[in-house]
Amino acid sequence: MAKKNVTVEDQNLENVQEALNTTTMWIEKNQKKLLIAVSAIIVLVVAVLGYNQCVVKPNQENINNENALATVYFMQGNYEVALNGDSANCVGFKEIADEYTMYQGGKLAALYTGICYFQMGQYENAVEYLKKFDAKDVNVAPAALQMLGDTYVRLEDYNNAAKAFESAAKSGNKVIAPMSLRKLGFVYIELGNKAAAKKAFETIKNEYPASAEASDIDKYISIAE
Repeated sequence: MAKKNVTVEDQNLENVQEALNTTTMWIEKNQKKLLIAVSAIIVLVVAVLGYNQCVVKPNQENINNENALATVYFMQGNYEVALNGDSANCVGFKEIADEYTMYQGGKLAALYTGICYFQMGQYENAVEYLKKFDAKDVNVAPAALQMLGDTYVRLEDYNNAAKAFESAAKSGNKVIAPMSLRKLGFVYIELGNKAAAKKAFETIKNEYPASAEASDIDKYISIAE
């Protein structure tokens, strides 16, 4: 039984990494680089928080199984069913996220829920659930923050978009940070803050000179001057 649970968790982790990569590519239509940094493991550990172990353990196993069922639909691009479930065995990511908010599996479901809403064009709902996702992983966490920033951009909420991109950039991740800094610069230009935009672009040039974003960064620096 323990071996089976590990397999389910590993599959969930692999799928969420692929989901983040795919969504970022979809947002960045002109950017061919995959979000390869989202490859680290999200450890699905439950905080007990007063629950009895005999309750926590079965619940976590149930969450993992439910996430796995919803992930099948997600990877097929059937975001509606992945989100809300089918009429048979799958309850959908939203119900998992709402019912198991204190579990890591529930937070993982919240991330999936946010991605589903984004893909469906329901950006306000996407923001609500993306903000519920909480991870300490140095790759997945900033990627989720970057997606939150992209969602705010779709809502034309550029102030909150800037905050999300700044947080993602602070991760120092060599792939995500320069991508987020580039997005941050464009957001600041939209806000009319060219000085902040220039600073973001110059950070790419100075701190991430080997990144894809640095290859044509001088033209953006000149635009922000």
